[in-house]
Amino acid sequence: MSTTEEKTTQQRAAEGKARWYVVHTYSGYENKVKANLEKRVETMNMKDKIFKVIVPEEEEIEYKEGKKKIVKRKVFPGYVVVNMIMSDDSWYVVRNTPGVTGFVGPGSKPIPLEESEVDAILKRASGEGAPKVRVKFKPGQSLRVKSGPFQGMMGVVQDVMIDRGKLRMLLSIFGRETPVELDFNQVEEV
Repeated sequence: MSTTEEKTTQQRAAEGKARWYVVHTYSGYENKVKANLEKRVETMNMKDKIFKVIVPEEEEIEYKEGKKKIVKRKVFPGYVVVNMIMSDDSWYVVRNTPGVTGFVGPGSKPIPLEESEVDAILKRASGEGAPKVRVKFKPGQSLRVKSGPFQGMMGVVQDVMIDRGKLRMLLSIFGRETPVELDFNQVEEV
């Protein structure tokens, strides 16, 4: 979409009091619903009432099998956010899109999101800031050191320091429990 088209879309949305609504979908079908809805907006000529469809996602750093991986996760699995002017026509188009189970709200009356909720969702989905870190290690868990000077030793997690990408383990060295700091990728589950 060009900047001229984007401005006219934004202007139309502001003039017509477009609001953001949450649409419930079958879990795992969020991207398919987004694609179907965007196609229906085109074919049913609803560009002046339905403006944007978003599947909020965020990046996470995941440590799995000792490897660091950046993955995209859906912020709200089973939901899609739609910017639209609510009318009988636009409601019908969205509600009858394959994979949509309904709008969020009491009965058949959709409730629009508050501006603060929309801002939080859009900020989270835009990827502002560093990706969140997801780690499966927990205090008290037994792990094996797979690299470094303590390779092959077993220990118990004492503390997980997500912000530093490290954990503190108690290893038995010369018969004494000794705390040792290790990177997430230096350990593996037993």
